[in-house]
Amino acid sequence: MPDRDYYEILGVSRGAEPAEIKKAYRRLALKHHPDKNPGDTGAEERFKEAAEAYEVLSDPQKRERYDRFGRAGLGAQDGFHGFDQEIFADFADILGDFFGFGSLFGGGRRRPVRRPGDDLRYDLELEFQEAVRGLETRIKVPRTEKCSECAGRGAKTADGIRPCPQCGGAARTSA
Repeated sequence: MPDRDYYEILGVSRGAEPAEIKKAYRRLALKHHPDKNPGDTGAEERFKEAAEAYEVLSDPQKRERYDRFGRAGLGAQDGFHGFDQEIFADFADILGDFFGFGSLFGGGRRRPVRRPGDDLRYDLELEFQEAVRGLETRIKVPRTEKCSECAGRGAKTADGIRPCPQCGGAARTSA
């Protein structure tokens, strides 16, 4: 794959917001998806380029390294080695939005994939006086762990054909 600029591939500016990058990726993914263009190797190549560009530009750390050093800043550990799970979740959303078959990918709308180190957000309702004077309270932080039913494989059987009934194929359950 030629070393084209990721921003150029997606057709966005260097200062593009994450939502703009995601929108551009979705547009290109729909347009060039191999299932919509059977036998068109050019479309398949553009689809792969868009996925690679999105993988880097949608991750703040990778994007910052790419902006500073170009592709050289993306060492072997960050290089493109196929699609990550989040890209497929995004594409499932696209198909669900446009064609109504997001459920083919495991049950319609997916929650965003959590990555280690992601910020947590917790909405807490307070009375005005509690906010002014301060409040000490306990909260329950939701977390996930490897599914005990499928041992984190996402499938009940080793062949991987049927999704695990416990986790629905996500390989993780709420703890």
